[in-house]
Amino acid sequence: MKVFLKYAFIQRALIVGALVSLCASLLGVSLVLKRYSMIGDGLSHVGFGALTIAMALGFVTVDSLPAFIPEGMRAGIAKLCTSIAASPLPFTLVIVVLCAFLLLWLSERSGMQGDSAIAIISTSALALGVVVTSMTSGMNVDVYNYMFGSILAMSKSDVYVSVALSVIVLALFILFYPKIFAVTFDEAFSRATGMKTGLYNMLIAMLTAVTVVIGMRMMGTLLISSLIIFPALSSMRVFSRFRAVTICSAIISVSCFVVGMMLSCICSLPTGACIVGVNLVVFMVFSVVGALRG
Repeated sequence: MKVFLKYAFIQRALIVGALVSLCASLLGVSLVLKRYSMIGDGLSHVGFGALTIAMALGFVTVDSLPAFIPEGMRAGIAKLCTSIAASPLPFTLVIVVLCAFLLLWLSERSGMQGDSAIAIISTSALALGVVVTSMTSGMNVDVYNYMFGSILAMSKSDVYVSVALSVIVLALFILFYPKIFAVTFDEAFSRATGMKTGLYNMLIAMLTAVTVVIGMRMMGTLLISSLIIFPALSSMRVFSRFRAVTICSAIISVSCFVVGMMLSCICSLPTGACIVGVNLVVFMVFSVVGALRG
């Protein structure tokens, strides 16, 4: 292990991965209990669609813009498109957060079940991403990195942004932990006591969206939801108290990431898949322990 730790890119990956895993595990407990465990998968598909659009904007030039756009605006629009394509994370983050709010609104105001709303938005976004990818050429490698994860290839700027966002997510979760706990366990009672449950549901949705976006670079859009689901479900096999489940989930998530990362480096296997594999083994072990305890 010491051999790998001397490389700067592995050190960066461990720092970012541990923070993202911690964020995902803490939010995962509330999401699983509220039966929104698949929101991570849905938002990751939205992120994929937003990423493909952001990258496709890099092919926009002054000459390719529609003729009805005024001449004085064409150069500025082309420059904006190029800057979005060069750094797609902010654009993707905004789109995913907005879609998280839309999912919340559909499930609470339109009478649509949460899983139905997730299915509609996620499949539509995924289809849009596939269409955009098929219409462009030269961006397949970048799309592949975001679909399956490429944490070892993260640049210093990606690391700084990911660390900053992770710290913000953790700080907000700790600050509003009592409110998140109340909304998770008995939303109706919390609303009756005068708590603004809608506001805290929006907070959970926003924090989840941010975690999904920064985790896409690590796990890929296809596997990021596993960071949210597995640790929470594993800890629930053994513990029943919310605080114990949350702490255990955090420990499991970070530990599984580190072990999966090391296996990936030693065996030259995909990082995201190794992390999911370790999480699966831990879930099976905890399930057996929980069954033996009765």
